[in-house]
Amino acid sequence: MGLFDRLRGDDAPRVAFFGIDGVPYSLVADNEDVFPNLNEIAREGSAAAIESIVPPESSACWPSLTTGVNPGETGVYGFQDRETGTYDTYVPMGDDVQAKRLWDRVQEDGRDATVLNVPVTFPPQRNVQRQVSGFLSVDDMSKAAQPEELQQYLDSIDYNLDVNAKLGHEDDKSAFIENAHETLDKRFQTFEHYVEKDDWDLFFGVFMTTDRVNHFLFEHYERDGEYRDEFLEFYRKVDEYIGKLRDALPDDVTMLVASDHGFTTLDHEVHLNEWLRREGWLSFDTDEPSELGDISDDTRAYSFIPGRIYLNLEGREPRGSVPEAEYEGVRDELKAELEALEGPNGEPVAERVVEQEQAFRGDHDDIAPDLVVIPNHGFDLKAGFKGHDDVFGKDARNGMHSFDNAALFVDDPEVTISDADLFDVTPTILELMEIEFERTEFDGGSLA
Repeated sequence: MGLFDRLRGDDAPRVAFFGIDGVPYSLVADNEDVFPNLNEIAREGSAAAIESIVPPESSACWPSLTTGVNPGETGVYGFQDRETGTYDTYVPMGDDVQAKRLWDRVQEDGRDATVLNVPVTFPPQRNVQRQVSGFLSVDDMSKAAQPEELQQYLDSIDYNLDVNAKLGHEDDKSAFIENAHETLDKRFQTFEHYVEKDDWDLFFGVFMTTDRVNHFLFEHYERDGEYRDEFLEFYRKVDEYIGKLRDALPDDVTMLVASDHGFTTLDHEVHLNEWLRREGWLSFDTDEPSELGDISDDTRAYSFIPGRIYLNLEGREPRGSVPEAEYEGVRDELKAELEALEGPNGEPVAERVVEQEQAFRGDHDDIAPDLVVIPNHGFDLKAGFKGHDDVFGKDARNGMHSFDNAALFVDDPEVTISDADLFDVTPTILELMEIEFERTEFDGGSLA
């Protein structure tokens, strides 16, 4: 028990959560020499592969993980969403998350939460003990962090909010790898500093650098490529830091480590809007389209990443061409064509195609996609409205998200991880902290 707890006489249980964005469970389980600390948690506590959400995109995953509800409740479906009743699009930020966050529940219970580098949390909330925003935040500590003490500390160590992903597009990955290590080091330094401050009830911090490294180096790991040793060396450091953080935690703290989705090697990028155009589902009013608003009146469907398909529905879209009475039939037709879509070597692109009502429910399902394609490993689903020469391609990224094989580790043997998914994380943490909640508030349930 920390000094702060002793001073206030509070012996309520506490939790420290560390996110490892995009780390697949199999990577840890298959490399015990690289991950001795995480595997020790697995032996002494509980660990397993868990499922992500539909769609497995970080911008949608973290709001769902930190609220326990699906995108129909959070209102965030991906990196780009569309405005209701228009063809305008926007990038969802923290203020766009409509469901109650885990740390809001902690604060409402009269306890304190330190929240560091969680994606889709910009701007930082003033009702939280301390917070620095993560992915999609502006790189200005006066705007990205609160209170002022936290801003000053981050500036003093030259804190990196995120990796410079542009470096990953270079053939020589040396600068990218160096930048990834620098970013990881600063993240650990900050996490350790505030873990040891020991004035919180919930510590919630995310290592986003893992996702960045996976995007550009995962094929090197899986297929014994040029940078496989560098990939594993990076992860040795990740595991070392997790071990040090665990050692720094007081005895009254339960530690969780989790990823928001899995990862696998990327073989083909699939430009779905180009496929839709070639198959007669999508057309444009201009020879050089650049945005959703450039689609023509006879468009029947369009796509956002990753694999989100929207019908151009009459009465919902401004220039909708699909009559509401024909919605089911048109959707079934498109679903069948997506299920039949094959890659360059005849492999099926889709592992499955999910209908809207199967994945989304809530007050904000009015902007939900009509279909979501969950791809087979190797097929990374893209969108874009500028057009592509081919349906299939590949750029510098060689790793992609997967719906399966996300990871969850808990250093408590009383937690049972079975048939679990991201929605289970928030109710599990609340139960571990003995904070009351209604079971019906969440799409998941406590594993404790």
